[in-house]
Amino acid sequence: MKRIRQLIQSPWLRDDRVLFALWTVLGIVGALAKLRHHNNYDIFRYVFYNTWNGMSLYRPSVDGGYWDTNHYGPFFATIIAPFAVLPEWLGLLLWDVCLAVFLYWAVSLLCKGLPRLKVFIVWFCAHELLTALFMQQFNIAIAAIIILSYCFVEKERDEYATFFIVTGTLVKLYGIVGLAFFFFSRHKTRFILSLLLWSVVLFALPMAFSSPEYQFQQYAEWYQSLSGKNEENILSAAQNISIMGMITKIGYGLTEGHGHVLAVMHDGAKPNMANWWVQSFSMLWVMGAGCVIAALGYFRIPQWKNRMFRMNILAMVLMFVVLFSTGSESSGYITPFIGCCIWYCCVPWQRGKWDTALLIAVFIISSMSPSDLFPAFIRRDWIQPYALKALPVTLVWLRLSFELMTRDYREEVTIRKQ
Repeated sequence: MKRIRQLIQSPWLRDDRVLFALWTVLGIVGALAKLRHHNNYDIFRYVFYNTWNGMSLYRPSVDGGYWDTNHYGPFFATIIAPFAVLPEWLGLLLWDVCLAVFLYWAVSLLCKGLPRLKVFIVWFCAHELLTALFMQQFNIAIAAIIILSYCFVEKERDEYATFFIVTGTLVKLYGIVGLAFFFFSRHKTRFILSLLLWSVVLFALPMAFSSPEYQFQQYAEWYQSLSGKNEENILSAAQNISIMGMITKIGYGLTEGHGHVLAVMHDGAKPNMANWWVQSFSMLWVMGAGCVIAALGYFRIPQWKNRMFRMNILAMVLMFVVLFSTGSESSGYITPFIGCCIWYCCVPWQRGKWDTALLIAVFIISSMSPSDLFPAFIRRDWIQPYALKALPVTLVWLRLSFELMTRDYREEVTIRKQ
């Protein structure tokens, strides 16, 4: 035990070069492991080619180049273009590495002056990052975009903050949550004007290698695609790993039976969409309640001046964007995981044993459950069918929301040193 403690406290584990190397290597490993089979990356690079050829971005592949369909906005073609034109293996490798490095940069900017937080995020989130890299997920970049939106508002560089907000919104809509930091801006007029400017510029940018008519048509198809995807996600094994997903799937299991749920999740059986629970349960009520809870902390205006309070608002947003989305998936949990790290570390009081136990539950249930290190029968029969990966993070989000409404974040009352 003494040797383990010495290893954990070793200076090299906190060295910036080691931390950067770790996430960079994870990017390389994630790409190398998927050199032969990388369906998500194929979907991504075809967004560029289909844009170039004036083809629909939201129809199935006509030449068998990939399965499933694209659900990212037309602007994504400009982001993936530099990677798509490279040899496929090289583009995949650079894509994964750039995702990891981009998020590392965002975390480094966020943790300036908080070195312990950076170390904790890098090591605690390493497994979750690798999970996302295996899927070549842009969710990694979404996490970075939200963090950078916050950081540049803090730095009073609203023109940069709004650039990332618009970029994230035009790719996956999630980026719009960056508007939550508008209240902390000291230059609200500049924020609004730069938001409008970037919206026009970035909307028009893909027209450089397509046409205005094509872009307008693709945005209309994107809307239709997202509307249809929302219905498909309700009882999907791989999607809707959220608060709404837990409630819907648990209620469905109680009314249809556990055996039927397993048949739907693993054996290809069709779900009973006429089920009374599915038909009567309204996710809008849950979403509305979540928005109200998230907004209550904002009414404590005197707390806005405290950096720890603002950091925890960021943590709340990072969790909210996944916990209240029917499109949330296992590989997207890198975003709320960073939020959990901020929640645990960025408070001017000592975390208790129950908070520590909750964070351990986040790591074991939410991070390790999709891996082979977790008992397969628990993963297949309970965690996946009922979206229980979201449960520990949900509990953290609720505790964080309560703290934002009740606790004093003044650093003068700090019990422990940062």
